[in-house]
Amino acid sequence: MQTEGLRTELASRVLIVTLDRAEKKNALTVAMRLALEEICARVDADPEVDVLLLTATDPVFSAGVDIREVGAQGTSMRPTDPGRALRSVRKPVFAAVNGACVSGALEIALSCDFILASERARFADTHARLGALPRWGLSALLPRAVGLAKAKEMTLSGNFVDAAEALRIGLVNRVFEAAELMPAALATARAAASRAPVATRLAKQIMQEGQDADVRTAHALEQRAFGLVFSTEDRIEGTGAFVEKREAKFQGR
Repeated sequence: MQTEGLRTELASRVLIVTLDRAEKKNALTVAMRLALEEICARVDADPEVDVLLLTATDPVFSAGVDIREVGAQGTSMRPTDPGRALRSVRKPVFAAVNGACVSGALEIALSCDFILASERARFADTHARLGALPRWGLSALLPRAVGLAKAKEMTLSGNFVDAAEALRIGLVNRVFEAAELMPAALATARAAASRAPVATRLAKQIMQEGQDADVRTAHALEQRAFGLVFSTEDRIEGTGAFVEKREAKFQGR
């Protein structure tokens, strides 16, 4: 799929979605956001895709929404929610953040399952500086990632957090040199693509549903998922491959 400012590429069962509007700091237009939502809505049913990887054209990840477009369209602008769209994907969703990741872009990154960052990456929530508030989930996602106190600091100050600090506070999973980011992200995504698909999706689901539940409820979700997986051909194949010391060949896509 190609749309202005957004391009896709399929590589070894990994769908790479690239924000490609470098001359505007990859600011997200309505068209780009709608295209991303459409991709997310289709990816679970795509038999060619096991993992979604979101990244951007250097030198930044994204400045967030296109403020000039917001100003021009005002309240007539079509509402979008790419954060919710990303969180609704059952397959693994990774973000490779190569540079500045601001406000709406931070919401998008936080909506992914796993964030890999370049040493050049920087993160900020600047909504309040513009007299605005987030609407794609940041107020819930950021405190869960970094803790309430740090989330308040980021939101109320609007200051940037560099890659090293982002790793320390748990905002990102790993940090790489700039030249190594995409190779590392692709290797991570391909590793996830090689796992048993049904088990991977259910593992993601029960962690998401269980994070706000009490332990008893979370355990019940886990037990139900275990029952669903136990009799599958992939579970039998995975166990057999382990015993026989060979590579598993999963089929349940």
